Amino acid sequence: MKQKILHTISILLILVVCTDSYSQDSVKYALAEVIKIAHDQSPDAQMAKHRYRRSYWSFRSFKATYLPGIRLDATLPNLNRSINAIPAQDGTTIFTAQNLMSYSVGLSINQKIGASGGEVFLRSGIQRLDNTLNDTTVTQYLTNMINIGISQPIFHYNPYKWDKKIEPMRFEEAQRLYIETTEQVAITAVDYFFSLLLAQIQVGIAAKNQANYDTLFRIAQGRYNLGKIAENELLQLELNLLKAEASVEIEELNYENQLFVFKSYLRLKDEFRIQLIPPAETPHFVIPGDKAIIEARNNTSSGLEFQRRMLEAESELNRAKREGRFDAELFASFGLTQTSTDIQTAYKNPLDEERVMLGITVPLLDWGKARGNIKMAESNLDLVATTVEQDRIDFEQNIVINVRQFNMQEKQLRIAAKSDTVAQKRFDVTQKRYMIGKVNDVLELNNAQIDNDNAKMGYYRSLMNYWKSFYGLRKLTLYDFQRDMPILVNFDDLMN
Repeated sequence: MKQKILHTISILLILVVCTDSYSQDSVKYALAEVIKIAHDQSPDAQMAKHRYRRSYWSFRSFKATYLPGIRLDATLPNLNRSINAIPAQDGTTIFTAQNLMSYSVGLSINQKIGASGGEVFLRSGIQRLDNTLNDTTVTQYLTNMINIGISQPIFHYNPYKWDKKIEPMRFEEAQRLYIETTEQVAITAVDYFFSLLLAQIQVGIAAKNQANYDTLFRIAQGRYNLGKIAENELLQLELNLLKAEASVEIEELNYENQLFVFKSYLRLKDEFRIQLIPPAETPHFVIPGDKAIIEARNNTSSGLEFQRRMLEAESELNRAKREGRFDAELFASFGLTQTSTDIQTAYKNPLDEERVMLGITVPLLDWGKARGNIKMAESNLDLVATTVEQDRIDFEQNIVINVRQFNMQEKQLRIAAKSDTVAQKRFDVTQKRYMIGKVNDVLELNNAQIDNDNAKMGYYRSLMNYWKSFYGLRKLTLYDFQRDMPILVNFDDLMN
């Protein structure tokens, strides 16, 4: 670890020297700071927050359907002036002009019964009717002091029973999906961080190579004038210098492009140049594959999604078995009512009012439609079960592969760091030997420089792979293996 820290410090010193124009009026960011900014203000983080809020209010609306509902209905007024056919006392029908004015107001409380799919109600109300005929107005009141009743399907499909199982699961799935999205934001931030860091390092390497080849070309010119090297070697060094100059412009353009993408994702609006600080330390620990699979089943949205999809398929099968078959519905109510020409009298000596109705529906011939719907629902349940099982296998296999990749990262990173150190030393030795004339083959110097650059970039790509693998496993399992605890989020803060 000490070797890695010293290696990082040496690279930063090179960058300070070789990219001085990029360090003036610059803001330094470490990886942890970039991830935090991405969590706070990146477009992906904002969209995830709004998607969670939508799921939250959808679940609140679902829960509200099981709470008592209070409703006020009123007609103020209802005017009817028309000529209608009215039976006369002698049995004939005559057309008579009518002038009716009615008023009504009612208050009702309804409560759904989730277990049975029925509904109970409590109502109270009053109606007034003004009938004007031949300049004479007759006023009547009809009161419903209280009315209690129930409406209960007996064999019908009960959506409330299934929704009480599925909707809480769907909301918890949305919560887990939000956490997964925040981990994906971290992965994206890591990608943009290292893409810009690699571009930043490439600029430093290009500037350093240009300076080195400029020095070597000047030394080679002196040697050529003294007849110590051939013209072909001089031309090769001149070509290397021209390539290095072109590489500086290319890498600077690539840096500006990566910088734009980086700022756009983090929504940084300041004009300061950005200098990224490579992570000096990487936490290494071994993750057991079995534990990762167990945590993924318990914590992730995918683990919950498998259960929800099976419940939805079972719900559709239950619907197919219930609908289109023998059905019955019971309606019963009891109330107290009275009518009078005086409002006070209308509330005295109430009369009983009872209603009971049992309706049945019996399909006599449907040409096998109901049976066909049941068979389709059964086939769909089998299909969902097979698909879920395969998805679960693929999901767990993906976790196993990612765990193995993460457990390899420590060794891969150590090899990359050692390769970088060896390549840098080889290039330094070859360059010094060439400058003092002990190495005359310019191709050997060129190869040492290419290997050095590739090894340096390879180290930082390995570092990038480590952190992407680190956050990728967090997303796949929603578990923080470094702290040995599930990843938790305060969802109340998202509603502010």
